[in-house]
Amino acid sequence: METLSASNNSSVSWAAIFAGAVSAAAMTLIMLILGFGLGFSVISPWQNEGVSMEAIGWSTVIWLTFTQIVSAGLGGYMAGRLRTRWTDINIDEIYFRDTAHGLISWAVATLLVATLILSSIGAVISGSAKAGASLAGGATSAAPMISDAVSESSDYVTNALLRTAPGAEIEQRADRDVRDELSTIVVQALRDGELNEDDKQYVVGLVANYTELNEAEAEQRIDEVIARAQQAAADAELAAREAADAALTSATFASLWLFIALLIGAYIASFMATVGGRQRDSVIH
Repeated sequence: METLSASNNSSVSWAAIFAGAVSAAAMTLIMLILGFGLGFSVISPWQNEGVSMEAIGWSTVIWLTFTQIVSAGLGGYMAGRLRTRWTDINIDEIYFRDTAHGLISWAVATLLVATLILSSIGAVISGSAKAGASLAGGATSAAPMISDAVSESSDYVTNALLRTAPGAEIEQRADRDVRDELSTIVVQALRDGELNEDDKQYVVGLVANYTELNEAEAEQRIDEVIARAQQAAADAELAAREAADAALTSATFASLWLFIALLIGAYIASFMATVGGRQRDSVIH
């Protein structure tokens, strides 16, 4: 068995560290691929089928933690077991060096895995940053965004204003120019939160002119249609805020658990390196 004396003993065995790191990185990739496969197997495109998103989230956290335990443990053990045996060194110093070998092996393996899947990690970080920026400016930008989304359905609102009873005969129907003008007024009203008096009187005249309604009935229809459109915009805004809040909560939860999983991996790698070192030195109790 190869030994080194204290005079020429190196504190770090890089060959053992890289061997452990490569082993840990390979095991991490294998476990991640297996995890993806198991995850896809429980996801169903059908409503009310398969597991819930909460269950998927917790299972992902558990699997990532288990992956860290297995891969870091393997890497740390390899780094400790394959290191060069030290002689004429205090036993406490040997245990410290073994622990350091496991920790360094875990760090190198983590960097290797991060490098191999850099594009995926970059996409996640970029998406999280963009989501955070969007959430930070949500209070000032949500309403215009929602009103822009509602404007895409402005043709429906316009048709609702100009709707006639089935089989009704009127002298003329609104052409495309009239509808476009009416749609522009409606969208602006949704952005402003109300239909100003001048626009309302103008719209009342248009609706009364192109339907069989009198001005009082036209005004009542306008109030009802605009109220429904504003409620739809409010519901869409609420749904968007709830979705953004859920996404932020999920991202925070995932980040914290990933941090915990990495800490567990660092500890397991350090511990298993001491186990491997003791076996190498034949000091198993």
